[in-house]
Amino acid sequence: MIDALGQPQSVLVLGGTSDIALATVEEWAHTGRPRVVLAARPSARRDEAVARLAALGLEVEALDFDATATDSHPALVEQVAAQGDIDVALVAFGVLGDEEQAWHDHASAVEHAQVNTVGAISVGVCLAAVLERQGHGCVVALSTVAAERVRRSNFVYGATKAGMDGFYLGLGEALRGSGAHVLVVRPGFVRTRMTEGRDPAPLAVDAADVARAIVRGVAERRTLVWVPGPLRPVMSALRHVPRPLFRRLPV
Repeated sequence: MIDALGQPQSVLVLGGTSDIALATVEEWAHTGRPRVVLAARPSARRDEAVARLAALGLEVEALDFDATATDSHPALVEQVAAQGDIDVALVAFGVLGDEEQAWHDHASAVEHAQVNTVGAISVGVCLAAVLERQGHGCVVALSTVAAERVRRSNFVYGATKAGMDGFYLGLGEALRGSGAHVLVVRPGFVRTRMTEGRDPAPLAVDAADVARAIVRGVAERRTLVWVPGPLRPVMSALRHVPRPLFRRLPV
């Protein structure tokens, strides 16, 4: 279980090569030794992630996971649960892609929807069943500020993440009273391999900044965190800008 200081004994990472997820596990490794399962496609990056965490003295297991193979998700989650309770599950996979290709190319648009929305909802349903049965645990859903109001500049990504974001906010309400809870995390621009080569947006942060916010959010049983915090009023204001004016903004 997650102890009184917010330290989990076990962590499942769905999207086990995510820079943010790995940084989060490293934060927990500073104060404890959680058992870690990295679920991701087999790759050199997954091998590197396993070695990176094992070097901290953590017990790490790698499992094959494909966000689009939804039929395999129930068995995967149950396999992890059979080895012991899942204290924290990080839903940390997603497709960013090229913004213009995403709406001009059918395959790209479908991939965004299958991974960012369908895959995320699929694992969420599986995780909810396990955590509700346990009576404890936290699902951390890595969303984005782009889900707050879909913008022309990345509307396919924003729309597909908005579906994921709304699902996990609702899942948190559905699990209320069960002992389990859901934390939705909305970072802005994060300097990671996913955003490499892109010009940083204002208020850009590093993976470690998001990791620290996640660790605090889990410990405090929060339902929603913005990283950095000042993005919350900024995005709230943008949400209420009339559309004729909104389309003129450089967003």
